[in-house]
Amino acid sequence: MSTLYANYAHIIIFLHVLGAFVWVGGMIAIRVAVHPVMQSIDDPKIKLGKTLEITGRLFALVAPFIVLILLTGLIMAIALKGHEGSQKGIFIAKEMIWTLMAVNYLYMVFKRSKAWKLFQAGDLSAAKAWVANIPNLLLPINILLGVIALWLGITLRGIA
Repeated sequence: MSTLYANYAHIIIFLHVLGAFVWVGGMIAIRVAVHPVMQSIDDPKIKLGKTLEITGRLFALVAPFIVLILLTGLIMAIALKGHEGSQKGIFIAKEMIWTLMAVNYLYMVFKRSKAWKLFQAGDLSAAKAWVANIPNLLLPINILLGVIALWLGITLRGIA
């Protein structure tokens, strides 16, 4: 891993940061720009259907970037011996945050998938209940954690 990182550090870091930008930036865009506009739709079926479509697209978009973050993060942690150095605590904190974000992401994917099935079956109230806490709780949690992880990443790079 050290040789891989030594030869491709610039690309590895770029891909890692790109993954974080897409994941965290996508969540921010959905929560801050798209969600409020969706609330102006009066027809509950259209509003819920479009919400489920949008979240489905976001979740599909970020999935490969989450894998990319994981792979590039592992390469950097192993190559830089992040678990042994003076910044061990920051490495571990960042890993824990991304892990929590991934678990929360999977939970949101599960909830959205269940809601989509209920929506397709015509059970709008149950579908709405399954996704109700995504925009107001689960997504904001991941946004906050993602911003903290980005801050920690800059700290690990030694940028003061």
